[in-house]
Amino acid sequence: MWRRIKAACHWAWRIFARPSVHFGLGFLTLGGFVGGVVFWGAFNTALEVTNTEAFCISCHEMEANPYEELTRTVHFSNRSGVRASCPDCHVPHNWTDKIARKMQASKEVWGHIFGTIDTRRKFLDHRLELAKHEWARLKANDSLECRNCHSEAAMDFGKQTDRAADIHRRFLISGEATCIDCHKGIAHQLPNMENVEPGWIAPAEMRSSKAHGSDPDAESVLRYLASLDRN
Repeated sequence: MWRRIKAACHWAWRIFARPSVHFGLGFLTLGGFVGGVVFWGAFNTALEVTNTEAFCISCHEMEANPYEELTRTVHFSNRSGVRASCPDCHVPHNWTDKIARKMQASKEVWGHIFGTIDTRRKFLDHRLELAKHEWARLKANDSLECRNCHSEAAMDFGKQTDRAADIHRRFLISGEATCIDCHKGIAHQLPNMENVEPGWIAPAEMRSSKAHGSDPDAESVLRYLASLDRN
């Protein structure tokens, strides 16, 4: 078996490395350029197809769970008519960052093939684990996908609530915190946060009496922040 594979590879390499007898250097150069353009066009077309909401929800796991939850949030339906789709929140716009994200997401195909979350029960059982992966990713890249649409430089703090403006000035502008620190329940339901480790909740100062008027537990903080964004 391996001998046949080795022989086939050896034969292919000899054909590839053999000098051209029938075609000139100019023709081969032009052919390589045209072939490169065609390949690049096909690659980017395929990349954009995989970067659509229709592709994201083409499998049952996504359509029946995260997408269904998204349809009940302000990112899906709001007074201004601006809708954020799956790739808007989960795929960076910059090409290099986008490719890196696509490579990370390739393991989701593995999960689909083996039915890791092919039922609602399985999805709920894995919700916290899945959420932690996404929270950690967004924390590491400074909420890059959030910044596809939101920019602290463009925020009008005068149109925000006093509490939101205070937190954004103190933590977001200074770089002490990033979007995902507080907005974990913005587009999908939160997992059970009763036993979640302290590192997954917002910084303590954001949950102080000055910011909230009380010192609530992690779950109520996140649910409260999410409810403000949905209204």
